[in-house]
Amino acid sequence: MSADRPSEVVLAARVARQFYLEGVSKVDIADRLGISRFRVARLLGSARQAGLVRIEIRLPGGSLDAGLSAELCSAFGLKHAFAFDFPDEEEPALRRRLGEAAGEVLMDIITPTDVLGMSWARSLSGLAATLTQMPPCPIVQLTGAVPPPDGRDLLDLVRSVARIGGGTAHVFYAPMILDDAGTAAAIRRQADVADALALVPSVTITMVAIGAWAPGLSTIYDACSPAERADIGRLGVIAEMAGVFLGKDGRPVPTGLDSRMIVTPGEVLAKIPSVIAIAYGVSKCDAVRAAIRGGMIHGLVTHTSLARALLSRG
Repeated sequence: MSADRPSEVVLAARVARQFYLEGVSKVDIADRLGISRFRVARLLGSARQAGLVRIEIRLPGGSLDAGLSAELCSAFGLKHAFAFDFPDEEEPALRRRLGEAAGEVLMDIITPTDVLGMSWARSLSGLAATLTQMPPCPIVQLTGAVPPPDGRDLLDLVRSVARIGGGTAHVFYAPMILDDAGTAAAIRRQADVADALALVPSVTITMVAIGAWAPGLSTIYDACSPAERADIGRLGVIAEMAGVFLGKDGRPVPTGLDSRMIVTPGEVLAKIPSVIAIAYGVSKCDAVRAAIRGGMIHGLVTHTSLARALLSRG
């Protein structure tokens, strides 16, 4: 087991947790995780050698809490979960740390046969900072952008990731929210926008951020007028990700804002095989749980405080 492969460390922790703490047989673990029983045995041996198996399952001395990550996978049926032991510091610092951690995770799990989708989110802005290698896979922009205060641009992010791997970047310049539906429709017809969005069904993996429908917890919420916020709230929206609004059941909720947005529709986003979400802040706990409940995400990159809050609510 390589210590620089987060997914391998978490898989070993999941296997060890099920075998030592839950009493599950190696054959049943293999069936649950879709791996061979021989790999289960190797992972158990590696877990012991690496010190993961003690009174509790954890990664000694590292920022990734492997035991907590494995618990998230087991509790919520996630394919991937990475809970990093970052301090609960000021939002910009925590957001940057998680963005960088997401870059490490992406390098670990992406393959040459994947098509990577990228949406706009403040927490993704630090992703490219840690990328040192990427397969030359195509990268598709999934949404327009909400101009951030620091001036960072979604096109720059997508192009930076593409440059590292050498893959083709399918990008466009457009805001996420327009003043009226007619302008939004005209922008969607522009060649670069239409070409990129037409490729979304081919996307196999994407990284998104989860926002809660509350002040300061969603860039889209903060960009809307008070009347729009109230209207969307009355529809039962409690979360948004990549410009898709989610209700308590985690399923997409149609809103009056949809016709004015340049985003991948919820029903299309839901068909992407591997959606990895970044989420930070305990105040987003209900929003993250909704996205998991609705099957909108298959993986999670987060920090230990939010991970424990998710687990404590059952």
